[in-house]
Amino acid sequence: MGSDADMEDYGFEYSEEEPEEQDVDIENQYYNSKGLVETDPEAALEGFAEVVQMEPEKGEWGFKALKQTVKLYYKLGKYKEMMDAYRDMLTYIKSAVTRNYSEKCINNIMDFISGSASQNFGLLQEFYQTTLKALEEAKNERLWFKTNLKLCKIWFDMGEYGRMSKILKELHKSCQKEDGSDD
Repeated sequence: MGSDADMEDYGFEYSEEEPEEQDVDIENQYYNSKGLVETDPEAALEGFAEVVQMEPEKGEWGFKALKQTVKLYYKLGKYKEMMDAYRDMLTYIKSAVTRNYSEKCINNIMDFISGSASQNFGLLQEFYQTTLKALEEAKNERLWFKTNLKLCKIWFDMGEYGRMSKILKELHKSCQKEDGSDD
């Protein structure tokens, strides 16, 4: 058995809540909220909002919580709230999450919304314009291009050939060198 000297306090004091502990609390809050999505959507939304507030700076859990919030508001038909949450989520793509992860999530949300909102023309337009603006600001050319292609397909399916043509011209222009020749 060790002597009192071996059990000596090395002067290390634990703060009220260690960062690892805080991360676990945030993660638990996220999964508890996700568990409520089907049974109590309003409580789930409150829980996801708490996750965002619990993070000291923008991080992966806040991004995930906002992604769930966007989907849930959409399912509930609360489109204004959905767009507000989506705009918040897009502020995370510059620094809080990896480029690949943000692309995957944005693509999933685009597919989710586009697949069922084709009758809600105004929402689709606002959703895609918001996405494209954020991608331009984040200088994510690859996802900007893919997003425009998806929007082109939507306009094609809806018979909006003028809108489709405008986007195709913009996409073609983005593939050209400064002298106007094809890249």
